[in-house]
Amino acid sequence: MKKKKLLSLLVTTCLATTTLVACSNEASKEPEVTEDGRVVLTGLITKHPLTKDVNKMEWLEEAEKRAGVDIKWEEVTADWEQKKGAMLAGGDIPDLIVGPNAITDADFSKFKGLFEDLTPLIEEHAPNIETMFEEKSELKVISTQLNGEIYGLPKYQRYWPDTATRQFINQQWLDNLGLEQPTNWDELYTVLKAFKEEDANGNGDPNDEIPMDFAPVATGGFGFFHPTVLLGSTGMTIVGGGGQGYFAEDGKVNNFFVDERYKQVVEFLNKLYKEKLISAEAFTQDYTKFQSVARGKGETAKVGYTYGWELTDRFGNELAPQYSSLAPLKVDASSTVQTSWTYDYDVLNYGVNMIQMSSKTKDKAAAMKFINELYDPKVSMQVLFGSLGTNIQDNGDKTYSILPPGDEKMDPGTWKWTSSWADNGPLYISDSLELTLGTDMQSVDQQTEALQSALDAVDTENDVLPGTFLKYSEEDNNAMSLVNTELMNLAMANFSKWVTKGGVDSEWNAYVEKMNQIGIQKNIDTTQKYYDEYKTKLQ
Repeated sequence: MKKKKLLSLLVTTCLATTTLVACSNEASKEPEVTEDGRVVLTGLITKHPLTKDVNKMEWLEEAEKRAGVDIKWEEVTADWEQKKGAMLAGGDIPDLIVGPNAITDADFSKFKGLFEDLTPLIEEHAPNIETMFEEKSELKVISTQLNGEIYGLPKYQRYWPDTATRQFINQQWLDNLGLEQPTNWDELYTVLKAFKEEDANGNGDPNDEIPMDFAPVATGGFGFFHPTVLLGSTGMTIVGGGGQGYFAEDGKVNNFFVDERYKQVVEFLNKLYKEKLISAEAFTQDYTKFQSVARGKGETAKVGYTYGWELTDRFGNELAPQYSSLAPLKVDASSTVQTSWTYDYDVLNYGVNMIQMSSKTKDKAAAMKFINELYDPKVSMQVLFGSLGTNIQDNGDKTYSILPPGDEKMDPGTWKWTSSWADNGPLYISDSLELTLGTDMQSVDQQTEALQSALDAVDTENDVLPGTFLKYSEEDNNAMSLVNTELMNLAMANFSKWVTKGGVDSEWNAYVEKMNQIGIQKNIDTTQKYYDEYKTKLQ
């Protein structure tokens, strides 16, 4: 009898334990809810170093409330690729990830099942996104994988010019030294030598001028404000500052990392570096230092020739009047090549994979409702420029105006990046929205005029590679990603070495052979295939 009672007790205990575990597992499937009934979600945003704490953005809090969610944000401003690799490998990701191509098509292929296909959720909970796709069908094209899934959503910000990068020269320094604006590489060299040797800023110290500077160069390829714009001198049209080197010419894809014209640019940069005409910190400084150095001290400028978005953004309000935009340079005075430039209209106004959802999100409908809020044109305007009232004025007649910076000492571009997600956010600026832009954006158009003839000459049908807009099969994506990683490890290390120490001429042939061994030609051929298919889809 005692054995029977003991057995009965054990069975009862086991059943009770099983029930508790089952209840616990069932409870874990339910989303956490705040006291006011909002669904708690986790989110991660890759944001600009200037951008303030996202929890202090009024528009964001209002958007979360309207969607019935409360998002616990993690903010990443550096080392995203390293953090991402560990996070994806562990399979533990937040409900939402925000940032320009922070999660790539290659990631979707490699980590299958980690991200939610948003297609049915858009149909059920996202009328703003459906409207966006109807009004701009290309946005659906660049969001849709080959098998029809939508894992990442795009952006469209409409107002940006044909290029992100302008080249600026200190006109006051030129005037001080009796020099004309350079029109080719030889003349640029002469001007930079004078900037270095002749106390161009006139403060009595002939050694405090930095003749040339450019933005920090990452290990994964080139971007905005890099000297790769000099490839335009050779007639080559790059996109987004160059990226991983792929470009189109007469409808044919190639890669400038194995192009003799790239070697020519590297040789010229090495010539400048050897004579200390390029900042000694160009390869070691971070972006904040790159910006701050160009803003000098008071009325004393430090940098002569450089690249940037807009004058006040690059040099600050006080020094900006000293600088002028410079037209694309020829290689030499005898060149008859039609100069080009980095053509970035699609890169600037469109973006891919701006936001994704985890497949493990407990309340997918609530998460989708929040995403839908971001694509309301009125909200998107605030994603880009900041909150209504402090950054944007509602004129009361369905028109809006960008307000001057709340901090009078701050330029409009910095104010925008400080105030909101800016260009790093998922957004849709409808073509019907009536918005008067700030002084910086109005100035950008004026400062692009020096480049405009070269940009107007670009054959956008055959000489502009759409880059991240191309959608690859899983197999091709994985294969290309592995090859590109190895290519960039070799190419970018050699770029910095060749510019600072020389050797490109003697090492070029062996380097090109190694790039071919890694698989650059196969990647070129694969890109060509999908480029041709992309153009067909848009016809």
